[in-house]
Amino acid sequence: MSEVLLSARGLRVDYPGRAGGRVRALRDVDLDIAQGETLGLVGESGCGKSTLGRALLRVVEPSAGRIDFLGADLTRLRGRRLKRTRAELQMVFQDPFGSLNPRRKVAEIVAEPMLRARGASRAEAERAVAGLLDLVGLGAEAGGRKPHEFSGGQRQRIGIARALASSPRFVVADEAVSALDVSIQAQVLNLLSELVRDRGLTMLFISHDLGVVRHIADRVAVMYLGEIIEIASRDAFFTGPAHPYSGALLAGVPVLRPGPPRERQLLEGELPDPANPPAGCLFRTRCPFATDICGTRHPELREIAPGRSVRCHLPLDTASEDPH
Repeated sequence: MSEVLLSARGLRVDYPGRAGGRVRALRDVDLDIAQGETLGLVGESGCGKSTLGRALLRVVEPSAGRIDFLGADLTRLRGRRLKRTRAELQMVFQDPFGSLNPRRKVAEIVAEPMLRARGASRAEAERAVAGLLDLVGLGAEAGGRKPHEFSGGQRQRIGIARALASSPRFVVADEAVSALDVSIQAQVLNLLSELVRDRGLTMLFISHDLGVVRHIADRVAVMYLGEIIEIASRDAFFTGPAHPYSGALLAGVPVLRPGPPRERQLLEGELPDPANPPAGCLFRTRCPFATDICGTRHPELREIAPGRSVRCHLPLDTASEDPH
């Protein structure tokens, strides 16, 4: 893996629960993201994907752990230093309309990060906005209009332009194409891929759609109930998942290749209550391969091959099948 740009160690996020208790949304997450890579983060709704993305940017405050970025622990930064560092960290949100101020013109929306985070002059911001709107395929003339005058795909391009306005090093794209039509999804995905390649961006791409992740990601991380349970290169992951949960997720992806049907273990049941998680392995209540050890000992995230780690006592044979 290339030089690490951002890493998390022991990252935890707790929320208030019922009767004064606490709900653990993130459970001691360890994660490294390399300079210039796109890491796909997948899992069911409610597994903690968005919480992790927001915690890495300190949109959500971590309850414990550290986040190392450009030689500093983000969890300890305050005041002006935090403001300067945050210019290097941006997010593209799922809802391209709800994340844009409907009362402001596009040029004002895109210029704001330059004015606030970078201290640019109005003239500098105006020139840069025109260039960014051209870059994302809208044209400088779009700056004089308001968000409601654009389609969903165009609004997401505005959101991308705004995220790029502070010249960030790291971007979190949180379900950035899930609200778009399939044809528009492809255009936005291609745009994001080009930006990562041409501008040297590093991206955490959060999605529940494994087909989209396969298109854009260099590596894949899988979350379950607030934990990272598998990390692998894209090709290794899609060739043969190591965790039973990953295998069940991939089993739900349509197979277009002709041939005889294959027996697959589909995912059954619902995500457990994070306020009352199972003992031992958190996935054991839904796992068809669970044994006694799964109920008594919590598995560690361990490396089973170079660049590949899994949190499972009995990982799958990663060469057993090609899901695509």
